[in-house]
Amino acid sequence: MNGLLLSAEAVSKSYPAPRASFGARLRVQALTRVSLSVTPGERVALVGESGCGKSTLARLLAGLELPSSGRVVVSGRAARLRTLGERRAYYRQVQLVLQDPHAALNPRKRVRGVLRAPLEALLHEEKSEHDKRIRETLSLVELDHELLGRFPHELSGGEAQRVTLARALLVRPRIVILDEAVAALDVSVKAQVLDLLRAIQRETRVSYLFISHELGVVDAFAERVLVMYCGRIVESGPTAQVFGRPEHPYTSALISAVPEPGERRIARRIRLAGDPASPISIPGGCAFHPRCPRADGICSTQVPELKGEDRQVACHHPLP
Repeated sequence: MNGLLLSAEAVSKSYPAPRASFGARLRVQALTRVSLSVTPGERVALVGESGCGKSTLARLLAGLELPSSGRVVVSGRAARLRTLGERRAYYRQVQLVLQDPHAALNPRKRVRGVLRAPLEALLHEEKSEHDKRIRETLSLVELDHELLGRFPHELSGGEAQRVTLARALLVRPRIVILDEAVAALDVSVKAQVLDLLRAIQRETRVSYLFISHELGVVDAFAERVLVMYCGRIVESGPTAQVFGRPEHPYTSALISAVPEPGERRIARRIRLAGDPASPISIPGGCAFHPRCPRADGICSTQVPELKGEDRQVACHHPLP
């Protein structure tokens, strides 16, 4: 790994709450001082419970929203998305693939039109060059060219997801953000798409930020993993180390919930008390402390810092 390709530096994001109580102007704190990095050719995963801020971070990194504070850096330059030219330059480097492929495709356009749209918007090339790119990229994602004449509703789930992946790869981005991109697929199709992603990476050196709640998939696919809770990164490191010996109690509880046959796994299941904190009223100190079996006084008053080098954890009382 050499150099940084994409990084978030102390990124925070908040939104006005949908409904304020008693006239109070409440805000939803989706992300709080999140920092991460992806290097060329790397597969990094981001995991956590629903509502922890994963998709918000994906939108910020994909350039669809701006952070409330902090900054996103691509290829050594801070992202500036205020003009059309700046956005086009950014989208040529960073692309996003969403969970529901059929919802992400224009139902009124045939596949050919779906794939031409980003090329016309981002690349000033002749039509013949666009057609060449489309043919090459369809081959890259292992799709037959006859699909170009179909509408999205005529595609299977696996075919539709490969089309969305092809659309992202058409402009030859340096990084693709995959936001639950295989979650809606059958198990066999999911395995095929993951194998395809690895093959594409070997050929193109594209980097992936893989956002998922499926820890088994992450364990098999990602080289490095970041664990998020209530809008903060609480643990990160090489996937084998984090999953093999978690140091944060939340990570340990997440891993224990991965379905696996056998009485041993059932016996190891860690059941957390309560629900994740509301982003409108995040507890003081460590946000996990109301659910943590290791919490004491300092946990409720002081926010733990993410410490370490290759392996990092934000916990006052990490697991041994």
